[in-house]
Amino acid sequence: MTGPTELPSLPDARFAGLLGEARALHAETVATRRRIHQHPEVGLDLPETQRAVLDALDGLPLEIDLGTTTTSVTAVLRGAEPGPAVLLRADMDALPMPEDTGLEFASEVDGVMHACGHDTHVAMLASAARLLAAHAGELAGSVVFMFQPGEEGHHGARHMIHEGVLDAAGTRVRHAFALHTYANLPTGVVATRSGPVLASADTFSVRVIGAGGHGSMPHNAVDPVPAAAEMVTALNTMVTRKVNVFDPAVVTTTRIAAGTADNVIPETAELLGTIRTLSDETRALLRAEVPKLCENIGAAHGCRVVADVEPGFPVTHTDPERTERVLDLAAEVLGAEHAVRMPDPVMGAEDFSYVLQRVPGSFAFLGACPPGEDPGRAAPNHSNRVRYDEDALDYGVALYAAYALDALRR
Repeated sequence: MTGPTELPSLPDARFAGLLGEARALHAETVATRRRIHQHPEVGLDLPETQRAVLDALDGLPLEIDLGTTTTSVTAVLRGAEPGPAVLLRADMDALPMPEDTGLEFASEVDGVMHACGHDTHVAMLASAARLLAAHAGELAGSVVFMFQPGEEGHHGARHMIHEGVLDAAGTRVRHAFALHTYANLPTGVVATRSGPVLASADTFSVRVIGAGGHGSMPHNAVDPVPAAAEMVTALNTMVTRKVNVFDPAVVTTTRIAAGTADNVIPETAELLGTIRTLSDETRALLRAEVPKLCENIGAAHGCRVVADVEPGFPVTHTDPERTERVLDLAAEVLGAEHAVRMPDPVMGAEDFSYVLQRVPGSFAFLGACPPGEDPGRAAPNHSNRVRYDEDALDYGVALYAAYALDALRR
């Protein structure tokens, strides 16, 4: 990667110098990112990643607490004067998948990769802590830095909330902010919206139990396969008939498994899938309707059905006031062309939603399309080939710092 590129001009405003200060930390930010990228870890136990965070924060005037149920890191920066607290968050975990990027700092752990940019999140937040420490005299209040394991389906934010991260400064944080790098946006673009920005994510599983038999004599068996196949089609139809079209939802069957041989009717068939919604009402509806539909279809085929919905992340709701301020800050600090209002939510999910259930705040995407690539064609997050423009990290560092400085002005 080349060094950070210069914008043609910067707005003449009180935060104009922050981007330059973030760029001065570029080498440190990139070094932290690459160290974490080379040694990815999955889930709630990330000892090497935790060590990298602590090394990146070493020497700063921070009050640091380590998690007991996870390898989380909570760091508090006290301002020159008392005041409220705000929270900035970065998730730390990788994905259980191979890396095929060809990067010189590619993962050294077989079958594990930072394919969702969490390595960049950690690096940006660590450098933001360093930048804000230099500006502590300008703060009236405290900044809580939340370095969180287990975002990829492990509910790490919920663990940290139970351990007190929202009260780490001695008082409940007033509001919170998180950034997420995104390879399919131009570098430095900050995109968000008020209200639902990401969907809820629940997992459904269905076990269809029939009676096995010979493949040539299905009349002597109770075949679970056609029942399961009918469920897949019916689930898709159900969304269009049960859910208000102006309150979108997605029900996707992602796995179907049955049988062992071409001439054997199996006794069981299994389905696995995801339910995504943008409102609590539709979420509750589908969590009730999916099992009921499958049970009724199974009964029509003479099969017994065991259906379950495992609750996942709630809808990520952003606070309108905080989100407008994020967009204003992006325009002020990075340049007007860097602030983009998203017209629609994304049906992905995020466990920062647990934080935003308890305190107002915002969540934004930060564009990091690799140089020379079309954002619309770049390998997306969760791809084994996803790459990020490291110049984008400077924008994230500056915006994190601006958010805290703006919220805690003396």
